[in-house]
Amino acid sequence: MSRGAILLDRDGTLIVERHYLSDPASVELETGAIEGLHKLTEAGWPLVVLTNQSGIGRGYFDRNAVDAVNTAVQEKLSLNGIFIAGWYVCPHEPEDGCACRKPLPGLALEAAEMLEIDLGASWMIGDKLSDVGLAQAIGARGILVQTGHTTFQDEGPARASGAWIASNLDEAADLILSEKPV
Repeated sequence: MSRGAILLDRDGTLIVERHYLSDPASVELETGAIEGLHKLTEAGWPLVVLTNQSGIGRGYFDRNAVDAVNTAVQEKLSLNGIFIAGWYVCPHEPEDGCACRKPLPGLALEAAEMLEIDLGASWMIGDKLSDVGLAQAIGARGILVQTGHTTFQDEGPARASGAWIASNLDEAADLILSEKPV
């Protein structure tokens, strides 16, 4: 039986934005990430990361570097009892025309199939309009967090798409948990 999940952007949402991050030693969790993810985990929500990593396609680093960064993130989360059920990476440049680069639904569809997720009962949290655009594309609810790349100009279009605005993952968790039980 499928159920909803919390779909998370990585850079600027889960971890502090570092331009084309490839060094696991530079991983720093965003303010409110531990608190918010702990609340969602305690409430029974599975957590899934969907991340665009065009640095692979641009030749800045390889998939092993991305996996090493993801492992470093998971290690920091694990120290707080938080587990990511799946990591899904788009390695393409924006110009490649792939189906997996957010806001297109490829990564979410792959996660839904692999993890038996009901996308319509899910939430997508990210710091870019492409993240809330993905939420709209898959019938999920979207939350734009004001960390990472978010600008004041993004908030109007995000709200127009039906997304909510939160200062960070902790506030996003509070919004989700006040909305409805899993």
